[in-house]
Amino acid sequence: MDLNTIESDDIGTTAGQPAVLPAAARKVFIKTYGCQMNVYDSQRMADALAADGYSATDAIGEADLVLLNTCHIREKAAEKVYSELGRIRAMKAERALAGREMLVGVAGCVAQAEGAEIIRRSSAVDLVIGPQTYHRLPDVLARVRGGEKIVETDYAIEDKFEHLPQPRRAEVIKRGVTAFLTVQEGCDKFCTFCVVPYTRGSEVSRPVAQIVAEAERLAEAGVREVTLLGQNVNAWHGQGGSGQEWGLGRLLFRLAEIPGLARLRYTTSHPRDMDDELIAAHRDLPALMPYLHLPVQSGSDRILKAMNRRHTARDYLALLDRIRT
Repeated sequence: MDLNTIESDDIGTTAGQPAVLPAAARKVFIKTYGCQMNVYDSQRMADALAADGYSATDAIGEADLVLLNTCHIREKAAEKVYSELGRIRAMKAERALAGREMLVGVAGCVAQAEGAEIIRRSSAVDLVIGPQTYHRLPDVLARVRGGEKIVETDYAIEDKFEHLPQPRRAEVIKRGVTAFLTVQEGCDKFCTFCVVPYTRGSEVSRPVAQIVAEAERLAEAGVREVTLLGQNVNAWHGQGGSGQEWGLGRLLFRLAEIPGLARLRYTTSHPRDMDDELIAAHRDLPALMPYLHLPVQSGSDRILKAMNRRHTARDYLALLDRIRT
């Protein structure tokens, strides 16, 4: 898996104790590290917190809740997070002296990988929450405000997307004419160099109806370009309305029917999941942009085998010939 790296600050008493503000007055600052899926997840966390009375702020000094949505794909990613937590700890102490509460949480793949170690190493952290449990965030915060330190990194039995609130129309409009839409999470490939199966879990595909409904809401709010996201996005599969099995190619054909959606993209894909229907979508769908992120990783069969990529350099070149024809 190859990721485009993003780092942004986008979404963000009793005597002797910091004052706890009423829910309607609380502000959240979310700092996002890593891939496009983390950007999407940060937006969904902001939506969930808005339903709990939080408004987003771009100024960390104003925040009553600070969340770091972290990435573990790069070397020393965890140390970068601990360095940031050191700065936040000083800010939290200043806020406490002024009589105001600041809760601090670590989310994302570092949270999933490090778990309780984060709280052990940084006393400023109040909660650690993994990518599969963001729908529990309001409940976790209620427990934190009750005095607990929470580590919530279990893989949830329920589908988080069924419980997260849908993006609010006003927020979608504010974000512009492009949007990310997660259709698949996790990976079952277990490449030897990659932590994704351990931080995001096994491959899970969102249902067709759920994806189409979210895409329709985005289009109705003025979005014109949607990028479908997944750690292994072309492994997505689901059932159509009459029960037939769909792959990503068929899903793209369905999304292209939505009025207002002019452009479609997807990332990141794996050579072994590039099937004929998906190739046909690139040929036949004007809305599908002429761009394909298909990591080669290496031209050496020996290295590809060591990486557990389960294809050869010749397989990759043959796939390129199929795509070009």
